Amino acid sequence: MKVLVGCEYSGRVREAFRAKGHDAWSCDLIESPDNSPHHLVEDVRTVIHWKNWDLAIFHPPCTYLSRAGARWLYPGGVLDGDRYEKLLEAKSLFMELLTSDIPKIALENPTPFKIAELPEPSQVIQPFQFGEPYTKRTLLWLRGLEPLVTTNEVEPSGSWLPSNTSGFRKNQKSQRGHSAAGDYSLTFQGIANAMAEQWG
Repeated sequence: MKVLVGCEYSGRVREAFRAKGHDAWSCDLIESPDNSPHHLVEDVRTVIHWKNWDLAIFHPPCTYLSRAGARWLYPGGVLDGDRYEKLLEAKSLFMELLTSDIPKIALENPTPFKIAELPEPSQVIQPFQFGEPYTKRTLLWLRGLEPLVTTNEVEPSGSWLPSNTSGFRKNQKSQRGHSAAGDYSLTFQGIANAMAEQWG
């Protein structure tokens, strides 16, 4: 199966599929740290037309779509026009990927702003459902795919993200989180493995 993992530089999802024998490629605007020959440094909007992809898993940037950025979109309670324009650009990319001409599509993002008016997600997952002891609420939009089935539910030890953006202990005003600054967007290995096992 030809698999495109768009907007992913880490290679985790790509390598999970390649381990199962699939012709999987990742694509991002930056190099992959594993220097894989199966990573494309390209605009994903171009790459979706390069091959007859059977499956695409997209992780589009969430900086301007995520509800976690409310303090910047509404500084002082007023909508920031420049930030809103960037939100609309992010939505345009999101919708272009979701509606691309690929038979099977999964698109992953955190909870978006209602003002973005994105389609309803197909599924909500958490890392602790796949053997990773953290909370990080993640939404999936699926086309031609079944929802992921929990593989190994464990007790979460806390939130992966700082603050309360993952929804862990909502009565707390802030949390340190377990991730390093550059790890916020990385797909958990347990989730990558489940994608390859169940969608491959």
